[in-house]
Amino acid sequence: MKKTALAKSDAKKLMGKMSGPGAATIGAAGAAAVVVDRREQRKLDQALGLVPFAVKLNADLVQQLQALAKARELDLNALVAEVLQKGLAG
Repeated sequence: MKKTALAKSDAKKLMGKMSGPGAATIGAAGAAAVVVDRREQRKLDQALGLVPFAVKLNADLVQQLQALAKARELDLNALVAEVLQKGLAG
């Protein structure tokens, strides 16, 4: 690997770490969230009994869910869980 290619690869890795899902974000209260890497987040989710569940949805439905989550100031995961529970109960 050439020196320039190696430097470019290192720069991409660094930029990915800065903008990735583990980067610090602003919470609902305005305070900076604690940075948690993926492995720690997975352990926290498992402790709460959460299981990753990927689905493919129509883009319009996703936009409706995102708008509803924003309006109700809920996490998208919490909103989807609530909607599914209501749908399965009825």
